[in-house]
Amino acid sequence: MKSAIYPGSFDPVTFGHLDVIRRAAKIFDGLTVSVLNNKLKTPLFSVEERVKILTEAVKDIPNVKVESFSGLLVDYARSRDVHVVIRGLRAITDFEYELQNAQTNAKLSDGSLDTIFLTTSLEYAYLSSSSVKEIASFNGDISMCVPEFVAELVYKKYGLEKKQK
Repeated sequence: MKSAIYPGSFDPVTFGHLDVIRRAAKIFDGLTVSVLNNKLKTPLFSVEERVKILTEAVKDIPNVKVESFSGLLVDYARSRDVHVVIRGLRAITDFEYELQNAQTNAKLSDGSLDTIFLTTSLEYAYLSSSSVKEIASFNGDISMCVPEFVAELVYKKYGLEKKQK
């Protein structure tokens, strides 16, 4: 069985993330969406909330599971006996950053961890969790960015009512 890990903050999960998840799930027998517990960031949603949200968002994809991790990705992948990491790319600026991470992970894992890049579908190339949070914080419409239930949770975090179209 060939498995892969798709790590990220997913704060919040966007349609771009879900696009990459669906496409990667078609390539691999098993895909683990791994929510990073990054102690250097202050996320909108806790790790537990993000895992719960993602679990709901991917419930219709049978070969996808969601869990959290902290620490080095190479250690986490090794503990799961997984040798492939999935990363999504929106633009050339993403590539430069992700290439450096992929090379570092390959070096730290003695070459046992490979990274596969999936380019984001054009309809989602503009999306980022940061922009979703910024738009929502000003009570802007994020319905084109995230599933409806996620939008409601984001607005609630900002103490706002769901944005009406």
